[in-house]
Amino acid sequence: MKLLVTGGAGFIGSAVVRRAIGMGHEVVNLDALTYAACLENVASVADAPGYSFEKADIRDRAALGAIFARHAPDAVMHLAAESHVDRSIDGPAAFIETNLVGTFNMLDAARAYWQDRGRPEGFRFHHISTDEVYGSLGAEGKFTETTPYDPRSPYSASKAGSDHLVRAWAETYGLPVLVTNCSNNYGPFHFPEKLIPVVILNALAGKPIPVYGDGGNVRDWLYVEDHADALLTVLARGKVGRSYNIGGENEARNIDLVHMICAELDRLRPGGAPHARLITFVTDRPGHDRRYAIDPGRIREELGWRPSVTLAEGLARTVAWYLANEDWWRPLQARQGVGERLGVAK
Repeated sequence: MKLLVTGGAGFIGSAVVRRAIGMGHEVVNLDALTYAACLENVASVADAPGYSFEKADIRDRAALGAIFARHAPDAVMHLAAESHVDRSIDGPAAFIETNLVGTFNMLDAARAYWQDRGRPEGFRFHHISTDEVYGSLGAEGKFTETTPYDPRSPYSASKAGSDHLVRAWAETYGLPVLVTNCSNNYGPFHFPEKLIPVVILNALAGKPIPVYGDGGNVRDWLYVEDHADALLTVLARGKVGRSYNIGGENEARNIDLVHMICAELDRLRPGGAPHARLITFVTDRPGHDRRYAIDPGRIREELGWRPSVTLAEGLARTVAWYLANEDWWRPLQARQGVGERLGVAK
């Protein structure tokens, strides 16, 4: 297939691009190259005959129409989004403009293209979202595809709104859509403002490792390359109009995750051990959801997909990758907001 991947220079998007090219698909990578994007993320496939890049902003409807006309994709994988909760607390407008208005523009452009082409049966609009739209769980239970939406941050609210737009375009206009909601991703090329890279890079630099609140917040961790595999599986075999929750089956408290990373660094960089001495508890994020957990039964039973990487294996791979790729992450630390404490409501 020829895939139009939005946000393909970002963390998850670039994993999708790399895997899709490896599977023999053609890929048009559409990215605005905002602060969290890096073309180095797709350097390994940039010279592949099936790869092309379009610098464009999903807030620019005219540009999107031209790209659809120029490339005639068989499917859209829409990953472009503002995604950092702390930044959404400080500056929610960008999240509304990109995640809501941008998704509307993508839907509008895709619908016009699909209708102009005679509504091809095989066309798909795959919208990639997050488990954060479901809100916060207590000590028990897991999110399913029928869990009511209960977003708690500007980020999750903007993603919830975009999910609703996608489903509305399916119901109202018949656009053939797929929706996936994933748990927390981690792995190579993770932008260094998110928890796992912050822990690794602060520990390497001998700086305090910030842990929000009491560190008891629980997340389900999904290795990014597993996620890319799941997304392409859903695109190929998912039922039109269906939602699929994608989880890593790897729940962990933040404080336990941080200790696992420190232990791996102790093993690989013993000169700085014990890295756990750097753990510092800091003021919690406003509205910090206590626990996320995904029930991945639907994608497992309908499509036969399960994650292949355990949390211990994935963290070992991730730490080793950051140790080997300083030339990738070092320049990113100079980008706006990286290394600063964001998201403390005043």
